[in-house]
Amino acid sequence: MTSDINTRCIQEILQEYDIKDLTIATVCSHTSLQIFHGAKKEGLKTLGICIGEPPRFYDAFPLAKPDSFMSVNSYKEILERTDELAKKNAIIIPHGSFVEYLGASNFVNIRLPTFGNRKVLEWESDRRMERKWLEEAGVPMPRKIQGPEDIRGPVMVKYHGAKGGKGFFVAKNISDFNTRIDSKEIYDLQEFVLGTRYYLHYFYSPLSTEGYRLGQGTLELTGMDRRVESNADEIFRLGSPAELEESGIQPTFVVTGNVPLVLRESLLPKVFEMGEKVVEKSIELFGGLIGSFCLETVLTDELEFRVFEISARIVAGTNPYISGSPYSDLIQPELSTGRRIAIEIKKAQSMGCLEKVLT
Repeated sequence: MTSDINTRCIQEILQEYDIKDLTIATVCSHTSLQIFHGAKKEGLKTLGICIGEPPRFYDAFPLAKPDSFMSVNSYKEILERTDELAKKNAIIIPHGSFVEYLGASNFVNIRLPTFGNRKVLEWESDRRMERKWLEEAGVPMPRKIQGPEDIRGPVMVKYHGAKGGKGFFVAKNISDFNTRIDSKEIYDLQEFVLGTRYYLHYFYSPLSTEGYRLGQGTLELTGMDRRVESNADEIFRLGSPAELEESGIQPTFVVTGNVPLVLRESLLPKVFEMGEKVVEKSIELFGGLIGSFCLETVLTDELEFRVFEISARIVAGTNPYISGSPYSDLIQPELSTGRRIAIEIKKAQSMGCLEKVLT
């Protein structure tokens, strides 16, 4: 995945902006409610990008309804209408649906200033590169299974890209794998780790100087959640695993919602240590993460984390915390991740260094 959009190109676009009149823009899905709500709380204009007519559900949430909409016939049309968005001084906020709908290769070439480092998409969307990043960072991970012939116990089969868990499955042996695999998809095999899932929400600011200091900037823990997955979270109401297997019923892992969590306080040092290592390695590999990201983990009964994935952007698990989480409340009251993004943009705006948080 390569980008034709370089730093100079974005700087030239920003030079034409009225930086005192910025507009926060994103696709109407995923975490858009908190992104718009947070931007409005910080006094920034908002714009929602939608397919067809603006979604009516925004009328039910006036504090999160964008100030304006841009309707498109397809998500690819966004690439053709960047000049229109640039005239509105638009800053694009990526989220999982935005990247998946537009396609990672298209998103990295969008000719608009984007919050965060778009170079991270190459590392996030390719599971082999993602593993290289996390392993070199020194965070504990599930063991990688090289190929189906090496399956000796339960493995998690994951397809590449941000798919909200769609198509992921657990294979108990090579026969099970061969029966269920989609041969058209690129996949990755990981050891299935038994434990409790914790999705850890972080925010890295290259601008801040106060807080949990890194080599440059600061790291924040803004919340954590667990995903509700269909049908994996309810399937065992129907019987034991053996009975389900006999009936031809298999667990699936499509994410349908999120549940807020709080961790044992004694484990917080490990949480910050993992986040710190991931950020520092990202700076070395591709210039650094900027803003929100999530480490997706399993916590074993030995109280050891295994990081099985990273989402290098705002994640839907932050949605339970639009009014703040038990952790973000200790940073600033009513601090959602959407609002935290707006605060970072405003800080860069006031410091005259938007290029440090936009690419």
